[in-house]
Amino acid sequence: MSDQIDTKVIGKLAEILDQHGLTELEYEGENCRICLTKDSTRPLVSPQNIIASQPVVATAPTATSAEKEELAAVQEVDETQNPNAVKSPMVGVVYLAPDTTKPNYVKIGSLVAEGDTVCLIEAMKTFNPVKAHKGGRVTKVLVETGDPVEYGQPLVVIE
Repeated sequence: MSDQIDTKVIGKLAEILDQHGLTELEYEGENCRICLTKDSTRPLVSPQNIIASQPVVATAPTATSAEKEELAAVQEVDETQNPNAVKSPMVGVVYLAPDTTKPNYVKIGSLVAEGDTVCLIEAMKTFNPVKAHKGGRVTKVLVETGDPVEYGQPLVVIE
């Protein structure tokens, strides 16, 4: 016996994936697990043909090699291995200030203490504070408000 997956849920998840420029989104309910991934090498799976035990894979075009090279040139240093980098604890959209009328939590040169909020990440309409893992001076802010972020992506560097 196979359970039917609500295609509205899949559509809403795909909408969130596109709206926030995410490359992967997972959802787990009582009787199903859905994983949406952008991958140009896989065909698009129709929600009407899916049963609960199968993962859902949706595809979208990825950056061209020229775009990837340009991005690599801009990001001269790979901050993913930097122990001073505050990394994203989840996939979502980053916000550097609590709202548009308030100043950013941090900027280059800001002094922070361990546990201070450096930004927010919105995931599933919930704003999650990202805290500094150590005290020090902010030397780099690697994201901008509204940027989609991946799990483990460096956000801020504290020296």
